[in-house]
Amino acid sequence: MRNLKLLKSLRSSKRQGPGSPQCFSVRADTGSLLIASQYSITEYDPRTGQVASEASLTADSFLPEDGSGVVVGLQDLAELESACLATASGDVVLFNLNTCQLECVGSVDSGLTSMSWSPDEELVILTTGQETIIMMTKDFEPITEVGIHQDDFGEGKFITVGWGKKETQFHGSEGKQAAQKKIQEVQPAVAWDDRRPRVTWRGDGQLFAVSAICPQTGARKVRVWNREGVLQATSEPINGLEQALCWKPSGSLIVSTQRHPNKHSVVFMEKNGLLHGDFTLPFSKDQAKVKELLWNSDSTVLAVWLEDMTAGEDGQVNSHIQLWTVGNYHWYLKQSLDFGRDPLKAPVCVCWDPERPLQLHVVSRSWTSITYDWGWTTERSPGLDATDNANVAVIDGEKILVTSFRQCVVPPPMSSFELQLTSPVNQVTFLCRPQRTNQLAAFAANGQVSIYGQGGQADKTADGFRIVSRPLVLQKTFRYRMNLQENYTEVIYRFLLFLCFRAAVEVDGVVVSMVHCSQTGTVALQLEDGQIRKLLWDRPEPSVEDWRDSSGCRINFPVPCIQTALCSISGQECLLGLTDRSHLYAGDTELASNVCSFAVCNDFLLITTHSHTCRCLHLSTFTVKGLQAALASDGGQNDETLRRVERGSRIVTVVPQDTRVILQMPRGNLETVHHRALVLAQLRTWLDNLRFRDAFECMRKLRINLNLIYDHNPKVFLEKIQTFITQLNSINHINLFLTELKEEDTTSSMYPCPESSSVQHQPASGQKKVDVVCDALRNAMESMDPNKFCLSILTAHVKKTVPELEIALQKVHELRENPPDAPGAVSAEEALKYLLFLVNVNDLYEHSLGTYDFDLVLMVAEKSQKDPKEYLPFLNMLKSLEPNYQRYTIDKHLKRYKKALLHLSKCGEEHFGEALQLVKEQKLYSEALKLYAADSVHYKALSCAYAEHLVEQQQAEQAGLLLWRCGEPVRALQAFAGSSSWRNAICVAQQIPLPPDQLALLARDLAEKLTEQRRYADAALLLDQYAKDCEEAILALITGAVWEEALRLVSKEMKVTPHKTFCLSLAVSTQTVFLEAQVATFTRHRTRLAVVREQKEKARLDMLDEDGPDCPDAELYSEASSVMTGSKYSHSNSRISSRSSKNRRKAERKKLSLKEGSPMEDRALMYALGEIITTVDKMREEVHNLLKALVLFQFDKQAAKFQLSYEEALQMMEAAVPEVWPEGLHNSQAPVNIQPYQ
Repeated sequence: MRNLKLLKSLRSSKRQGPGSPQCFSVRADTGSLLIASQYSITEYDPRTGQVASEASLTADSFLPEDGSGVVVGLQDLAELESACLATASGDVVLFNLNTCQLECVGSVDSGLTSMSWSPDEELVILTTGQETIIMMTKDFEPITEVGIHQDDFGEGKFITVGWGKKETQFHGSEGKQAAQKKIQEVQPAVAWDDRRPRVTWRGDGQLFAVSAICPQTGARKVRVWNREGVLQATSEPINGLEQALCWKPSGSLIVSTQRHPNKHSVVFMEKNGLLHGDFTLPFSKDQAKVKELLWNSDSTVLAVWLEDMTAGEDGQVNSHIQLWTVGNYHWYLKQSLDFGRDPLKAPVCVCWDPERPLQLHVVSRSWTSITYDWGWTTERSPGLDATDNANVAVIDGEKILVTSFRQCVVPPPMSSFELQLTSPVNQVTFLCRPQRTNQLAAFAANGQVSIYGQGGQADKTADGFRIVSRPLVLQKTFRYRMNLQENYTEVIYRFLLFLCFRAAVEVDGVVVSMVHCSQTGTVALQLEDGQIRKLLWDRPEPSVEDWRDSSGCRINFPVPCIQTALCSISGQECLLGLTDRSHLYAGDTELASNVCSFAVCNDFLLITTHSHTCRCLHLSTFTVKGLQAALASDGGQNDETLRRVERGSRIVTVVPQDTRVILQMPRGNLETVHHRALVLAQLRTWLDNLRFRDAFECMRKLRINLNLIYDHNPKVFLEKIQTFITQLNSINHINLFLTELKEEDTTSSMYPCPESSSVQHQPASGQKKVDVVCDALRNAMESMDPNKFCLSILTAHVKKTVPELEIALQKVHELRENPPDAPGAVSAEEALKYLLFLVNVNDLYEHSLGTYDFDLVLMVAEKSQKDPKEYLPFLNMLKSLEPNYQRYTIDKHLKRYKKALLHLSKCGEEHFGEALQLVKEQKLYSEALKLYAADSVHYKALSCAYAEHLVEQQQAEQAGLLLWRCGEPVRALQAFAGSSSWRNAICVAQQIPLPPDQLALLARDLAEKLTEQRRYADAALLLDQYAKDCEEAILALITGAVWEEALRLVSKEMKVTPHKTFCLSLAVSTQTVFLEAQVATFTRHRTRLAVVREQKEKARLDMLDEDGPDCPDAELYSEASSVMTGSKYSHSNSRISSRSSKNRRKAERKKLSLKEGSPMEDRALMYALGEIITTVDKMREEVHNLLKALVLFQFDKQAAKFQLSYEEALQMMEAAVPEVWPEGLHNSQAPVNIQPYQ
């Protein structure tokens, strides 16, 4: 749905040269034009009108001096820096553009009728006066020469398998009469045909087509040849085929024209010569003739050069150039250029620019060149409010196709309505004024301006149908009399300025685009070199000034842009521009380089990219740099600004104050998408304005999570909950909202709020969100109309985090007992049926059974699919039981064991055994003890059972306390003894009481267990005070290194020096042996570590010597590998990686082996050395206490000797630390810090 908009036209100054132009070519590298006449060849720059080079063709007799010569072809050869031209007399001449010298590279005696170079400039085709084709290389070496007219069809001849005759085949809509039709004879070519061959190449240079007059029929026939000069195909006989011929560069279609009895068409042929589609020119059969057809370089625009066949009163004919485009298999006439009847202004040469696809060059008979630059544009209404219909206007010749996307999406080439004019339309624009943006103006090729606006039509047609899209009506027309010397671009922009401001302003430069912002009133102009100007139109004397930013610096586009739009970024007005190379700029800053299209609507920037995405960005939340970074990123998982779209999608329009974005696919069809960013922005606006119904309908249609209604602003929702219910006014909608509730906060997970918006958090009440909403809605509905909202109230009960099914069932039961009389009220059967829809029937049956209401149970069971034989016997059995035992049976069936135990405890003595069994099976000991008195027999029995359970659970101490409490001291003593709780055991033993000998025996048993647990002080206390064995107590203290307490007992009981000497000597001997063993082990490991490191270093050096310094395996033996860096085994163990850090360290230690030759022996030695140092360092306190005792009893020599040994051990280990853990080592086993012993 794009139009061609003329950006600028450059008309060169007149240069009346000798003769008139006959051929011309465009130099791609310089942009200059090469023009050949019957006298000379000239190169000049159309921008300045200056001649760059010129050479006479008559001086060297290439053309006759009388002006009768004809140049049949001209081609710029960039690689040779020359131009090649062919004359009708048969000469092929090279014109050197640097030296201006002419050189004849070949001549054909029979003359030449055309010359055509391949797109890669490797081959040249010459057609001769003898109706032959000469193919030559770029060095003018002949390849082949064949006749144009061949009797053979070509290599692509169709194969007939003989399946019936044409008369017996299906003829479609033509019917059986087509079988009897006689093939009409092909008529000769029209009289005005110049009868010269036409040659055209396919874009890849592999095939070329030749259109020539057939000698037998006198009509034109098209033949297709390959690059080797071999005929491939011949076209079918086509009556009325004309001279124009052009091959589509990017396709397989060859375009020509055909004159029918009732119409004039542009036809397409495939490379096999068969017709493949056509479109009709807007002329009658004999009104105009087509001189040439020209495809632009990207195959998007077809130029048709026409000339009237009937002369006017002055005897002159009118000339036209039409530009056609195709979309959705429909051909649109987008531009029509009328050159008038003046023969001097009539075009004699037309050519597309080889580099710029939308640039057209025209040379007139008076040596005037005109260069037209077009750009693609989508003409959409610029409104921002709901009154704008999101109109899009498409030019199609004399019609304007208008589609109102707010009301409907009509796929092209159809439209909501058409506006018929009397002349082809060249430009359309919409009015940029609030509330009036649906008005449009059209500028026609004859200079007429037509203004259309909304009329006061009726809402319905005469047939009673409602009018959805009202057509615009013509309100005013006037004609702009264009000066023939005036620039066409200036005309268009004066027209636009007139529409917007009704004033004319002089601009220093060529304006290529203008954009107006209705919100701020700013008008921005873009000049042809990318400069930006601001139009100050709201002053008494309108003027133009430079565009500047907030700091006063001038802002210009680096390159000209074909589409511009005004927007506000972080509060600063900015001009966006999109170039024809897909670069998007904000002033002089490039935002992205892969943009297909963009649009600005309601503070949102929408773009489609070549990576097949559609981005929607809220401009108020970004700076220019932030916008640049956002467009460069790929977006996150829940990024609402990003959406995938079909390849090549372009934005047609965005419906204001809505969520719809209209995209057009490359083939022309339309798609409507609801971009998530637009949807969420619109939803937030509706929710802020308390338009709950609009928000709900949009969210339901677009599958937006309904939790957003509450999460957007919980406080306001709870305050306005009655408004929410009133607006929805639908039980189904309220139920849908309730069923989608979940605890997740969608504003922080699925739909994060923009940074600029204030996020409303949920109220910190401690309640869960679902429960809060369900309770609030239920209370509101019960206060408004409980009968009307009965089903929603049931839903609110069921959807709570802990479903209140019993309450819901009770409400259903109440409906059955007391049916409401209100109209539209829900019956009990309907309510129960709805509950069965929400809840599984088995769950509902069990919950109804848990209410102990058999009427309710029967009601639920009847509505379920259960067989009465399944539940009736069970219900009858329950009815026959005593009430408490009945409830116990029900609760046990429902596995509600705590409630079952409560009811069973009320059933009397005869059921206590059953209760005790239930307690043991379900381990309900704590609950059972609360149900019986502490002095009862049942309590004691339960306590004993609980104690047995605790003993099984390895909690013997708690079991002992429980038994002691309930009067079972003997069993309590056993429990305490088993748990080594010696204090409680002694207390119970004394309470029993035990005889002294048994008490002493108990103390010895407990002391033995405590010794095993390394609790030496407690064991010594038991042996000393209860077993009365002081020596054993002293030995226990010495074993536990409790020296001071041991000396106390020795001094207290014995007071004999030999015993003291014995204790101290034993202690010194024990510590000395242990210390010597640690030192010996440390020395052995240290020595072995040095050997292992030396071996690995030697292996590494050997590897380097054999394979060189770049050997990739050298690192296997370096100290930076497993020895020094702490690298682990190349062993994957996913189970270890998932363990805790403690377990991972344990698993790592298992890999360390002190076995000689193991892969990680070095690390194992380092770990072992660290453990030894840590163990020896922890002996400080023990050594300190022992030394004090030795000094106290005057064993100074032993104390000094032992202190020296310990100090030497510490110094030796401290000195070894740098050797074991060298500087720069990165290892999991860090070196140990050893403090000097004082």
